Formats: sequence, structure tokens, C-alpha cells
Amino acid sequence: METREKIIIIGGGFAGLQLAKTLNNKNKKVIVLDRVNHHMFQPLFYQVACGRIEPSNISFPFRKIFQQSRNTQFRLTEVKEIDPVNNKVITDEAEFTYDKLIIATGCKTNFFGNKDLEGKAFGMKNTQEAISIRNHVLMTFEKLIIEKSRSDSGNWNIVIVGSGPTGVELAGAFAEMKKEILPRDYPYMNFDQLKIILVSSTEKPLAVMSPEAQQKSEQYLKDLGVTFMSGEVVTEYDGDKVFMKSGKEIPSNNVIWAAGVTGNVVDGFSPEKLNRNRYIVDRYNTIKGYNNIYAIGDIAYMETPKYPQGHPQVANVAINQAKNLGKNLLKKSGENWQEYEYDDKGSLATIGKHRAVVDLPFVKFQGFFAWYFWMFLHLMLILSVRNKLAVFFNWMWSYFNKDSSLRLIILPNKKNGTLQ
Repeated sequence: METREKIIIIGGGFAGLQLAKTLNNKNKKVIVLDRVNHHMFQPLFYQVACGRIEPSNISFPFRKIFQQSRNTQFRLTEVKEIDPVNNKVITDEAEFTYDKLIIATGCKTNFFGNKDLEGKAFGMKNTQEAISIRNHVLMTFEKLIIEKSRSDSGNWNIVIVGSGPTGVELAGAFAEMKKEILPRDYPYMNFDQLKIILVSSTEKPLAVMSPEAQQKSEQYLKDLGVTFMSGEVVTEYDGDKVFMKSGKEIPSNNVIWAAGVTGNVVDGFSPEKLNRNRYIVDRYNTIKGYNNIYAIGDIAYMETPKYPQGHPQVANVAINQAKNLGKNLLKKSGENWQEYEYDDKGSLATIGKHRAVVDLPFVKFQGFFAWYFWMFLHLMLILSVRNKLAVFFNWMWSYFNKDSSLRLIILPNKKNGTLQ
């Protein structure tokens, strides 16, 4: 009998999961390695952070996804190093050999080497970070109601750094929370003092989108009462104050960093294999200098005539690179393999109820219809029917009641000053 080719996929994000699904029940032996046991729908992390939906509604256990698979296995482990000479992946638990290796480790928050920022500001690239933001912000309000006039002024400022889709969506969600939800939860507090501040290094929010989208999103933020600080670069955060290059300072105990991402690079490759912390790949997603190691998604740097500086780090690129590579891997090596090129389907962002901006290749629109389009698209992209229904129910409940019942503060147990 012909021995099945062994393919290891590191990472179960949009790219890794799509590749595994493309190869599912085919004549390959597939092993997915990840340090968490579930796939996460990252575009809705901001709603977890604001208490609008539960993490379980946008999380999908790998073992459930591949429960009926005949060829795909999952291993919960953290990859420490790749040994390309001996075709091995070294993890904290074991070593795995491979015939072909696909790296789909995605990105993490980029603090640009600033360890103080990294230690004191919140990122939002995984479920744990989104829950931590929710816990911290809600605990701030619990402290405020006790401290009242003695409260630190930094408690009254929620600062979001970065005005891309994540930053803008977070700012809009917190602004609506301030207006509709917090006054009912804390009826004896005056939330007029609470400020949602969006700090941007660009002059307009959503700088990667069209001028129409930028202008409209800025108007939406203003309508919601968000303070938009344009052309400001954050240089430091000491846990109490945000310091900017211009000399301005903002007191804040709640700082969320959404100002960029950087690749989750795995040890084992020389620096010349990387460009801006992404693996350099050819049009088939093969890493430079290897014939059996590939990188897909956010971690892959591919230059094409349309994208000479590499593709944008968005879900659509990751999913379609995975589909293309999966189809190629099912063919004989190098036989009629298809080169990858990104077909930009457009971009979109929401800034609160009935406020959204959509840029499609053939049309651009904003407002009420754009908001419904955003909701429909995200609902369709969620994996399971159960999760689609759960998210839809939460959205409808919030739509009609302007509220949710998901503001749980979940902290580690403490006993005698130690975590249990």
C-alpha cells in the first residue's frame, strides 16, 4: 500500500483551519498543532471585550470540528522550534516528524519592542485577552461606585490606541455601553465624566479604507461622543498615564493597544528567511530555500505584481491562500500547481448601531444598510449553526433591549493572597 504523506499544520486560525478542512478526508495524514484547543473568530473579539457575546459563541473546539474526520488529528501543544534539516517540529511535549510542514501561526499584538507598553496595556488577539479587557473595565466601574469622589481620574478614561477596524469598533461599542448600559447598571453614577478616547497616528480613522469611509467613520465617532485624537503617536504608558510624542498626556488605567500586529515567528529559521517578521514565500506559499515547508496567512510575506509589498494581513487572504495551497498539495508535487493572487473583496467596519462603512470593489456605502450588511456577513462566516443562532439571538436581544446580560467578571480564585 502507498504510504500517506504526513502533513503537519502549525496553527488553527483562519489559514490553518481552512487548509485542514481542504485536506480533510483526503489521502493525506494531517496533524494540526495549536497551543489552544479551539479556533477563534477574531473579528468579534471586540464584542467579547464589551460583554455583548460570550467567548464560547465565537470559539470552536478542534476536536469537535474534526470529530468525523478519517485523516485529521489534533494535538494541544506549544511549538518551540522547527528543525528543517531533520523534518521535525519540536514542542513542549514531544517531537513530530513531517513530510510537509505548513506554518500558519498568524500574528500577535505589536508593541514595537516597548516592554512597558506590553506589560501594562491590553492587546486583543486571543480569547484570553478579550476576557481580560472585559474583566478589567467592569472592575473599574465596580471600584468607581465605591471610591466615588476619591477615584483616580485615570479610571474615567478608556484609551484605545490605533484607529484601524479593531480600534474603531471597540470605541463605538464602549461609547454605546456608556450611553445605554452603564447608567442602568450603576444608576447613582454620573457617566458624563467617562471618556472614550481613540488615539490615532493618522489624520483620519480607518486609513486603509476609502476617503468616504474615513470621513463617515470620523463623523460616527463624533456623534457617539468618542474623542478622536489624530496625528498622535503613543511613546510610553506607565500604568497611570499615556504619553505621546507631541508631549500630551492622558491619565488612564484602561489602555487597549490596537495599533498593529507582528508575526508569530517560530524558531529554527535564519533571519534572511524573514521580511518584517513574516516568512518570505513564493507564489505557491513555499518558504524561500525549502521545497517542503510552507507559510500561509498573516505570517506569509508574498510579493506579487498587484501587491509588491506583500498582501494585507486580513482573514480573506489567509482563507484563500489556504484553499489554494490545499488544492496544490492534493496534486503531484509541482504538477499544474496554481499560483496565488489575492482578489480583494473589499473591507468593512462597524461603529455602533446603524453605523457602518463598507468598501466593495464596485460600490461604497455607509449607514443603516451597511450595518445590516456587516451583521449578515459576519454571521455567515461563523462556523456552526449553533453558534450562528447564539450570536444572532444576542444581537437581536441587544437590538431591541439596548442591553445584554453577559457582563460577567471572571477572575482567578484567590486564597491567602495567592492564585488558586
